[in-house]
Amino acid sequence: MVQLTLPKNSRISNDGRTWPKPAGAKRVTEFRIYRYDPDSGANPRVDTYFVDRDDCGPMVLDALLWIKNKVDPTLTLRRSCREGICGSCAMNIDGGNTLACTKAIDDIKGVIKIYPLPHMPVVKDLVPDLTRFYAQHASIEPWLKTDTAKPEKEWRQSREDREKLDGLYECILCACCSTSCPSYWWNGDRYLGPAALLQAYRWLIDSRDEGTGERLDNLEDPFRLYRCHTIMNCAQTCPKGLNPAKAIAEVKKMMVARQV
Repeated sequence: MVQLTLPKNSRISNDGRTWPKPAGAKRVTEFRIYRYDPDSGANPRVDTYFVDRDDCGPMVLDALLWIKNKVDPTLTLRRSCREGICGSCAMNIDGGNTLACTKAIDDIKGVIKIYPLPHMPVVKDLVPDLTRFYAQHASIEPWLKTDTAKPEKEWRQSREDREKLDGLYECILCACCSTSCPSYWWNGDRYLGPAALLQAYRWLIDSRDEGTGERLDNLEDPFRLYRCHTIMNCAQTCPKGLNPAKAIAEVKKMMVARQV
């Protein structure tokens, strides 16, 4: 499990609020949730909530929405699809980065502790600022680059070449992998991180793309690519079961091959 490292601006105070248990509830689960409101001027804190499991769905996201709808409407989080597709509800749950919508409450023993993604500026509560993360993704130019004339109908691709993209295109940009990476924690302003580099490899091996040399030139930098030390936190925490570390290794091999 990826060990929890608290988000930036995270000097947690001891004045967190404990909300009362739901009246008449027979099955209760305790949640301790990171709270931070920059407009208040107060330090972050951890509030304690008790969820009536017989009145709540099975996933952590269900519990968060139960708390927001029935206990504390000020609790702030991101969510959208509820199906592990959009990546919006990525957060640190029980010490590991994952999606709240696909993490079952019963998979966690004891008190459930929830924090925003580690080592990212916090907008409010469980919402991290992903501005830099998305800018890094944009910097690898995640679109088809071609020099030949546009085909009349479509860019054709063999079944074998298409299968090379499996394990790459499924990335939902939830940022779980990048925010679990120590190299990204310490060099996030220069190191692109696992998510962006996995996306870069996805386009590097696309048989339809004709910008390979330009893409490799863009990654040729002591920090943008080579800060990866294959710790494997990224592969361990990915909620889609992808392996960014392997993709990064393949990019490094392509760098070596072009110099031979």
